[in-house]
Amino acid sequence: MPPHCDSLDGPVVKAAMRALEAQEVELVLPFVPEGGEGEVRVAFEQVLAVERLGPPAWALAREWFYENVVRIHRAGEGAAYTGLRPAGLDHGPVVPVAERSVEAESSDELVRLLTGLVEEEVRARHGQVMRLKGRADGDLRANREYVEAMLGLEVWAHSLYEALHASPHEGHGHAR
Repeated sequence: MPPHCDSLDGPVVKAAMRALEAQEVELVLPFVPEGGEGEVRVAFEQVLAVERLGPPAWALAREWFYENVVRIHRAGEGAAYTGLRPAGLDHGPVVPVAERSVEAESSDELVRLLTGLVEEEVRARHGQVMRLKGRADGDLRANREYVEAMLGLEVWAHSLYEALHASPHEGHGHAR
């Protein structure tokens, strides 16, 4: 699950933090499915009631709230909840750039990154096919290597095409 919905620095926990800080549950509700809204509202009220018990209880209650919001969010995706992951994990180059593109209200950096990555990969895979094609001169083993690489390029390109046209959450454990 590349985006980091289940990490302490992910968008779901950040929204839960803002909701608790502002004491406005509506700030986190967009991150949970409609069917989980009631459970989040109840948990939110329970957590707020714990704040007066002091910092240790409040810290524990906040963590519990984050876990429940993420669990409910993941259930809405049709994915299992496996616990909160720590902040600062490496999510690869795309997630941070995608986040910045939303904050900056510009897709330019994300477009440059993705098109560059796709171009680099296409050229590398195609180059491998061309190298193998040049060696495929009647030697059965060389011909098989070429065919495997050639078909691999075609299947990979088709998979990329399908990914480009899939729903935004397809393959991310989301229910349809």
